[in-house]
Amino acid sequence: MPIERKIRLLIADDQEIVRSGVKALLVGTEIKVVAEATTSQAAVKLAREKDVDLVLLDVRMPDGDGLTALSRIKLDKPTLPVLLFSAFDNLDSVARAIALGARGFLLKGCSRDEFLNAIRVAAAGENTWSKEILRSASHSLKTPALAGAVEASLTEREGAVLRQMALGLTNKQIADTLKISYETVKEHVQHIFRKLGVTDRTQAAVWAVRNDLV
Repeated sequence: MPIERKIRLLIADDQEIVRSGVKALLVGTEIKVVAEATTSQAAVKLAREKDVDLVLLDVRMPDGDGLTALSRIKLDKPTLPVLLFSAFDNLDSVARAIALGARGFLLKGCSRDEFLNAIRVAAAGENTWSKEILRSASHSLKTPALAGAVEASLTEREGAVLRQMALGLTNKQIADTLKISYETVKEHVQHIFRKLGVTDRTQAAVWAVRNDLV
């Protein structure tokens, strides 16, 4: 009988009751909390140093938000799956999480089955974003460049890169997925920004959702 693969989880939340609750939910599963952090700085440090399969980050922590920690973790470990965890259904936070490469965004009121499924899917390297979530998040950002219909003449390859960006992949992950070089991806990203009239990945992801590229 094959040995069940363990999922090693780092949880970052400043509330002990939340961390204890998560561990209670995981009893009897293949998922194990192997590291805990109470600040965003500690989360980044542990993500760098510990051998973990997934990071669960609270959006709001005393020394900074989980989104900032997410961006720092992705700089060092771009392929490490990260899930954002929050008591608040903030669409702007969801949109930023998508653009920064999170695998999903969980509400603290979700069911145990939803929670476990999201961890398993994310740990397997897949995104948990639904098209509905992507669309909802896209309406939370009201930037002038995206206020109306934008005409853009993207090449086939640029369109493929933009779709991957909208799903939260980093440049390295896009390069691996499309089997092109990292430098080529960076060049495509700059062309996409210029053609869409946007300045960052969040705005580009929003444009992609509004124009049915994902």
